[in-house]
Amino acid sequence: MTTNNPTPPDLPDTESQGAGPAVPGPDFDGIDLSGLPAEVAEKAKQFAKQTFAADLAKSLTAVARPINWRTLPPTDLEHELLELNGWVDWLRHTYGLPAQVVPPMWHRHPEVLWELSALRQHWLFCFDPQAKGNQALAWHHDFSVARERLRDWATISGTRLDRDRPTRITAWPGGEAEDWTEPDTTERPVVKRAEDFLAFVQEQVKARTAEQDATIREIVNIDWSEQS
Repeated sequence: MTTNNPTPPDLPDTESQGAGPAVPGPDFDGIDLSGLPAEVAEKAKQFAKQTFAADLAKSLTAVARPINWRTLPPTDLEHELLELNGWVDWLRHTYGLPAQVVPPMWHRHPEVLWELSALRQHWLFCFDPQAKGNQALAWHHDFSVARERLRDWATISGTRLDRDRPTRITAWPGGEAEDWTEPDTTERPVVKRAEDFLAFVQEQVKARTAEQDATIREIVNIDWSEQS
């Protein structure tokens, strides 16, 4: 019976063939171990099997998970933003997406960023080497639905190919926090998109670092107050 599970490479057992103690053949993953003593060669063989199994187990457990952009540490935040930007570039070029679906300044609009992030994580899951054969079709079905949502987000936000403004937020009478301020919705031309994205990443990492430092200081102050 055949199996789809990969198995580690094995070495010929010359002892079972009546040729004396087991000695590895001349080709083990491209490495000649025939000159090694039998005991050392056997240890090398077992080590190779264990390493193969460990790498396989690690790859099989690396399942794509949803990204919570509100809680990512600064380093992870920077990494994931850069990865998402690269994937979005691949997506828009591969599928010829217009700015009405994925506008240049998508990173400046949280609603679009979260949508694209969810779509990317779904893509990573569906195109994982261990995914079922029909997962690619499932992703393309969901991609079709997501494109309509992206069109809605772009329309609501007001961002375009050549100009952009922050998404307007409707303030609720008596329903906003005291420190909340309505965002500036001044429209600006889109000129150097790549530079703006890198500036955005730096802004987000700096803000998240400040949040993290403030949380650490608060925890430390609580600990000290409890000990005094």
